Amino acid sequence: MVKRILGLDPGLAILGFGAIECDSIINEEPGSKISILDFGIIQTPAHTETGARLCTIYEDLHSLLDQWLPDLVAIEKLFFYRMGNTILVAQARGVVMLVLAQYKLPFVEFTPAQIKQALTGYGNADKYEVQAAVARELNLEKIPKPDDAADALAVALTAWFQR
Repeated sequence: MVKRILGLDPGLAILGFGAIECDSIINEEPGSKISILDFGIIQTPAHTETGARLCTIYEDLHSLLDQWLPDLVAIEKLFFYRMGNTILVAQARGVVMLVLAQYKLPFVEFTPAQIKQALTGYGNADKYEVQAAVARELNLEKIPKPDDAADALAVALTAWFQR
C-alpha cells in the first residue's frame, strides 16, 4: 500500500516542506521502499506585514496539498527560542493547523528530540547528523538544501518510522 507523507518544519520567514512516498505501512517489510517526491521551502519576505506573510503560507500550503495529496502530515512541534520568534512561529503553525483542518488531514507532531532519536538513535544529535541520516535514508548523494527542507524531510521520515 502506498502512503504519502508531507513533513513540515513551521516558521514564519521559512516553512520547510518535504513529501515522501512509502510503498508499505511497515518499514520493516522486505521490499518496502521510500522515495522522495518533493522538498523545498515556503518563504515570506522579512519586511512584509505579518498578515500578508501568513496569507502566503496559507495559499502556498493549499497548493502543496493539492499537488501531493498526502495521506498524513507530520509537523515539528514548537521549540521555544526567543519569545518574539516563538509567537511568530506559533502564528504560522496556526495557519498550518487551519489548512490541515480544512482538508480534514490527519497529522502527527514530533519534538526535535524525537526526530533526532528516530533518525540517528540519539536524541541529542546535531543538525548535520540528522541531515546526513535524511540523505542516507532517501538514498541521496548529498544533503538536501536548504536546511529547513532537510528538516521537513526528517519530520516526514520520523512519521514513517513511527507507523
